[in-house]
Amino acid sequence: MNVQIVDKTAPAVQSRAASKGERTRERILDLAYQSVIEKGFAATCIEELVEAAGITKSGFFYHFRDKNDLALQMLERFLASEEALLDGLMRRALELTSDPLHAYLVFLKLWAETLTEMARAQPGCIVATIAFQERAFAPEIARLNGQGVDLWRRDAAAWLKRIAETYPPRAEVDLDALAETFVSIGIGSIAIAKAVREPEAVGRQLLAYRELVRLLFSPA
Repeated sequence: MNVQIVDKTAPAVQSRAASKGERTRERILDLAYQSVIEKGFAATCIEELVEAAGITKSGFFYHFRDKNDLALQMLERFLASEEALLDGLMRRALELTSDPLHAYLVFLKLWAETLTEMARAQPGCIVATIAFQERAFAPEIARLNGQGVDLWRRDAAAWLKRIAETYPPRAEVDLDALAETFVSIGIGSIAIAKAVREPEAVGRQLLAYRELVRLLFSPA
């Protein structure tokens, strides 16, 4: 009887412990993200994160080997979240229309609205922070950051090239550069919005890019 009780209870206890541990890890990552966005990586210290999370220092090192491991996991989480978000918006757009140009215009509208809300909630861009403070981070973090940006650029270029196959552009244009413009607006508009304290600046710039795409590819 005692063995049966232990066998039935242990998984539930382990599940609760794992769930609590995961919540603690996510809490630390949230705090670290906010701190890095607000004051930079070098000024973000483990002691402040430990105090804010309400854990011990050993609790921190249970989840992260060191500060660079924290930054790596924070960036991995961010890139995975952004990729999932973009994929979801792309799927929504393609569900509404199979036309590549119209779908891209719908996607840009959805992305402008989403990014504006994100800028209201947490103005700042971890990708730009890592790019401009590269020396503060381990080399693998800078490489991962670059890979993430390159993926966004290649995804946008692939979509623009599909559009161009159906709707030849009305002016000579470098589609790869146009894809880079999409990425740079996404990143740069957040910096501008933060500087001028206008989250709406994010949406305005993306919608201006959307209008450029519409004029460039719409039939005469």
